[in-house]
Amino acid sequence: MEKPEMQATLQSCRFLKNISPVHLETISGFCSIDHYEAGTYIFRQGDFGEDLFIIVDGYVFLERAMDIGSHKGSVVIDALGKGRTLGCWSTLLGEPHVLLSSANCQKDSTVIRLKGGELRKCMEEDTAFGFFMLERLSFLLRDRIQAAYGAMDKI
Repeated sequence: MEKPEMQATLQSCRFLKNISPVHLETISGFCSIDHYEAGTYIFRQGDFGEDLFIIVDGYVFLERAMDIGSHKGSVVIDALGKGRTLGCWSTLLGEPHVLLSSANCQKDSTVIRLKGGELRKCMEEDTAFGFFMLERLSFLLRDRIQAAYGAMDKI
């Protein structure tokens, strides 16, 4: 994926809606492209997480392993497709954290990986951009919490 195509993908996703061209240029400088086959994991619950992922193409289940008495297995928290975002805690906390869910590719998937530490550094250096990103991360967390509560209602 060429840089202009990556920037267009970043700009079109809901997570980075209304990002300035300057910040888009900066962010695209610390992104990489990852490809995953169907059935593989982008990350697993219990691993250390540091990055954000934006789905370019594919379909990913966000899953949480559960062990509630007679209920053992995993529950799908959310089903995510093109333009959706995964991860974020390390960007907010400034340190790696233990991931609370797994991201399982249901189809061959391509994602843009944003380095959480680099994004945080940009947020600290530019307070207006930092506020913009904190707002975007807050919306992402809100959506994830709502999805998790919805998944719990189905148990």
